[in-house]
Amino acid sequence: MTVIADYAGKSALENVKAAIEAAKQNNEYNAILSFSEERALERAAKVDSGEITGKLAGIPFVAKDNFLAVGTTTTAASHFLEHFTAPLQATAIERLEAEGAICIGKANLDAFAHGGSTENSAFGPTKNAGDQTRVSGGSSGGSAVVTALGIVPFAIGTDTGGSIRQPASFNGVIGVKPTYGTVSRYGVVAMASSTDTIGCFTNSAADAEMIMDIMAGRDTSDMTTLPDFFKPVEVKANQKIGIIKEFMTDDVDEDVRARVSDYVEKLKAAGHTVTEVSMPILRYALAMYYIIVPAEISSNLARYDGVRYGRRADSSNLSELYGKSRDEGFMAENKRRIMIGSYVLSSGFFDAYYLQAQKARTLLINAFNELFDTYDVLVGPVSPTPAFKIGENASDPIKMYLADIMTVPASLAGLPAISVPAGQTSDGLPVGVQLIGQRRSDAQLLALAGSLEGDA
Repeated sequence: MTVIADYAGKSALENVKAAIEAAKQNNEYNAILSFSEERALERAAKVDSGEITGKLAGIPFVAKDNFLAVGTTTTAASHFLEHFTAPLQATAIERLEAEGAICIGKANLDAFAHGGSTENSAFGPTKNAGDQTRVSGGSSGGSAVVTALGIVPFAIGTDTGGSIRQPASFNGVIGVKPTYGTVSRYGVVAMASSTDTIGCFTNSAADAEMIMDIMAGRDTSDMTTLPDFFKPVEVKANQKIGIIKEFMTDDVDEDVRARVSDYVEKLKAAGHTVTEVSMPILRYALAMYYIIVPAEISSNLARYDGVRYGRRADSSNLSELYGKSRDEGFMAENKRRIMIGSYVLSSGFFDAYYLQAQKARTLLINAFNELFDTYDVLVGPVSPTPAFKIGENASDPIKMYLADIMTVPASLAGLPAISVPAGQTSDGLPVGVQLIGQRRSDAQLLALAGSLEGDA
């Protein structure tokens, strides 16, 4: 099953105009921050004339607004970059455009990708595709919503600790976080450089395979990229799958546990063996993440000082320029993470917090490796709950951080993980199941997901 194939043989101009019109008609979701309409229509005309060709010729898509792209501003949903025009284009977008894809606009996100609900956007929250009173998830909320609404057949986003998987789960679409280094991060606003990954949202596993295959591969502009290992494969029969005990506790919403259990039954019916596995170290993963990632955020955001680019506040001296520019440009969550990161990196606390967290991270990676000596795939929920109400957790950052408890382990270990639709709650809210594989098993995860799509 593929949605992208439905666009084949149709006029690129018609496809692009329809996508832009659909986006504008659904503006109440606040999913798209800006359009690159003129450039998109120009490229569509070139596709129709045969000047531009490729596997995705004439297919419209949306990029999260932390990707630098020609013809649009790149705001990262912040006041700091509100008027920033990118001087270059992200490698991921370059590779999609090389195959004829057409970016019609930029999607909303939590400012600088800091958040799990898109409520931290300087331009207002994105609303859930199925229930506008609820969050879209984050930080790639806008990308998930435009895919779920069918505005475009796919969108791209970033996943640092769950920012693709969680909104995919909340909106009922497929969300792919690849093995760390699969896709170049060049031209993407950095959050945490050791866990940032580039992935996609689609409505079918086959579409996700195609998009990831195009984006993946070595890039000389990003020294962390891996050789191109991603190739679509047939599903492996009789896989041994472990359901993570620590992710299926009574603290998890009852409907979420039920949908994951239903998916496990489908895995068994397909001939796979599913047994419970335990990873006691997972209880420390969230603490590791919220030490390591804010430390990297603090370092990466130091470049936003009001001098080189972005927002520049009126001031009478350099110290005031730094302070006022950052105060006006950063959201509260940005400031919170900068302060946490600066604290754990400071003299006297580096050894006690940051160094210990990195050592624990190694233990987490080792624990995953031990399980993958026996198991092909690990399975569990994406989030402890379905999409929550807008504003429900906004004043409680700890509660918001706890929503990441099931997605951050794979990010810290650099493992591929995908969110696959697994049904709905009794209230009709989408629930995703998370499939986690060993490094470079990305295509096999998507093959497994695709083999069950008709049953999900």
